[in-house]
Amino acid sequence: MTTSFPVRTLGTSGPTVSALGLGCMGMSALYGETDRAESIATIHAALDAGVTLLDTGDFYGMGHNELLINEALRTAPAALREQALTSVKFGGLRDPDGGWSGYDGRPGAVKNFAAYSLTRLGVDHIDVYRMARLDPDVPVEETVGAIAELIQAGHVRHVGLSEVGADTIRRAAAVTPISDLQIEYSLISRGIEDRILPTLRELGIGITAYGVLSRGLISGHFSRDRELAATDFRAHTPRFQGTNLDRNLGLVEELRQVARDKGVSVAQIAIAWVLSRGDDIVPLVGARRRDRLDEALGAVEVTLDADDLAAIERAVPAGSAAGNRYPDAQMSALDSEK
Repeated sequence: MTTSFPVRTLGTSGPTVSALGLGCMGMSALYGETDRAESIATIHAALDAGVTLLDTGDFYGMGHNELLINEALRTAPAALREQALTSVKFGGLRDPDGGWSGYDGRPGAVKNFAAYSLTRLGVDHIDVYRMARLDPDVPVEETVGAIAELIQAGHVRHVGLSEVGADTIRRAAAVTPISDLQIEYSLISRGIEDRILPTLRELGIGITAYGVLSRGLISGHFSRDRELAATDFRAHTPRFQGTNLDRNLGLVEELRQVARDKGVSVAQIAIAWVLSRGDDIVPLVGARRRDRLDEALGAVEVTLDADDLAAIERAVPAGSAAGNRYPDAQMSALDSEK
């Protein structure tokens, strides 16, 4: 087991975690077919490398992802199991056909969701608990207040937020300490830099950044002729469509040259860029296979100097991506985009 993997602290009130976390969603849903054995092996490999933060959601595969993590933890060596921290999103409502029917942030629902997650994960507490999206019908104060009560009862350690804007962040932080905001942040998704990031830093709240490779789009491995399965949500995502995809893959080719000059992969330089944005940011890598995990973990060894950063900015200027990061219906549900 690696003992020197770098660590970061989630805000002034949150836990100390590995500088990269493992996002486990794709092991259960939304990216087409999955491989249970390889997923568990990948979680084990991440823990063995020194990764401590496992990120999931109770609605990923309707509980499948939490059960997968349960199995991975149960079959991991005790020392690795004990170092693992769980970050769980809740509140997304699903129907039997896999559709979405809104979000539920009522205090009673919060505690109900937590009870099921604790059982599926097989743990006695959740390290960071957060609502996946703001419930427009429930004040955020009530939702985070319910998580604070779970902390008092010993079932949760820290309150997190997900995809909310600056005003909501301030309201939540006035009720209880917030460890971090989970939000998309990458070379081609930089919307947080205007208002959200300054607000977080003013309040001492960290960031767990997902989508750092924009769902594989800027990994260097995605090609124009790749066919996406009907169950792969990228098939319906604007950035992966038509001329948008052509434009975005053109940016990747520009980035590939920068990576080549640096002697690293495209994925590594894209992850290293997010790491370079501040010690209060912990990128989540969504590796589903051990080879992709190994590549991603190599990003912590990449140091970007001023010339490197300038070259990256020239290759992928802020605002240069084509298409939204979600379809319109999902964009409208993002408090962070309002």
